[in-house]
Amino acid sequence: MKFGKNICILNVGGTKYAFTREVIKDFPLRRVSRLHSCSSEKEVLEVCDDYDRERNEFFFDRHSEAFVFIMLYVRSGKLRFVPQMCEISFYNEMIYWGLESSHLEFCCQRRLEDRMSDTYTYFSEEDIKAEVESRGEEEEQVSRLGNARWLERMRRTFEEPASSVAAQILASVSVIFVITSMVILCASTLPDWDTAKNNTVEEHRIIEAVCIGWFTAECIVRFIVSRDKSLTGENPQLQRAGVTLRVLRMMRIFWLIKLARHFLGLQTLGLTLRRCYREMVMLLVFVCVAMAIFSALAQLLEHGLDLETSNEDYASIPAACWWVIISMTTVGYGDMYPITIPGRVLGGVCVVSGIVLLALPITFIYHSFVQCYHELKFRSARCMRSLSSEFLN
Repeated sequence: MKFGKNICILNVGGTKYAFTREVIKDFPLRRVSRLHSCSSEKEVLEVCDDYDRERNEFFFDRHSEAFVFIMLYVRSGKLRFVPQMCEISFYNEMIYWGLESSHLEFCCQRRLEDRMSDTYTYFSEEDIKAEVESRGEEEEQVSRLGNARWLERMRRTFEEPASSVAAQILASVSVIFVITSMVILCASTLPDWDTAKNNTVEEHRIIEAVCIGWFTAECIVRFIVSRDKSLTGENPQLQRAGVTLRVLRMMRIFWLIKLARHFLGLQTLGLTLRRCYREMVMLLVFVCVAMAIFSALAQLLEHGLDLETSNEDYASIPAACWWVIISMTTVGYGDMYPITIPGRVLGGVCVVSGIVLLALPITFIYHSFVQCYHELKFRSARCMRSLSSEFLN
């Protein structure tokens, strides 16, 4: 800040806060810290709503009570919602000052997720523009680091497909290689593949070599530009070279996970599973408890009571667990089924119980999925706006 006094006054909705220039420079809120890099009043007015040069006072026409809680986060590191204030409105205030939902306490994050799952979240053009400008400010700071700027751009090009035109082109090429590799891998399991491979062995080798070369080069570049270069050790259980090669070859199917970076649906699924791990654990506990109860009863009714007409498919409780899980999920392969009347009654109870137990956590998972979808959709739209502006400039 090359003008004004040493003491800066922030006027947020009528409430004033006084800070020195040094504090403004390293302020945790991006919008406030951007004031330090402003070299003229014109640049200042792009950050705040008004400016008084005589008193060196910056005016922000925002919710004063919400900013009080944001300042509590700056001082204590804990951010919670303002009582009697809409969660969406407070979230908009957070975005304006440069905060995200991850800065909230966990209980408030869940409140925001529930609120956003029931309500369409509105983000104004000013908020989107402010976020894009904040990101541009961060990129300018990184650009001063020379080599770090190049590494950061490379990392974003490989990790964020919507960050630039080059990233989109690279993502498209990567998807093409993934699909080609998966098609070849699936076709190699067909009975007629060996005959076709003998006739065109050179073409198959060339295609596999090109795909492997691309993925190898991509892994090397990602390792070079990654922030965390931790390595994992080798698996001592794979002793035979032939088994190792076959396992590694089949591991190519997991390259499909890379498609999650390019499709909003897969990103939504991954984010939902990460946020709903408690509900998933609860669902797993329900299934395990039901398996333990119904498998023990099924083994007793089908095999333990009458040895003359015993059902050998239920000779043990672990064997009965398979029947329980396919019954609770209403799959019903038909490979094993009860033959006694008590066993059939138990089977009906098992099916109904499975429907009820599996449906209980679905509501929580559904709301989280909707919230994750809206959040990722907003981020994607924001990145596309930034990319369009970069392309036009």
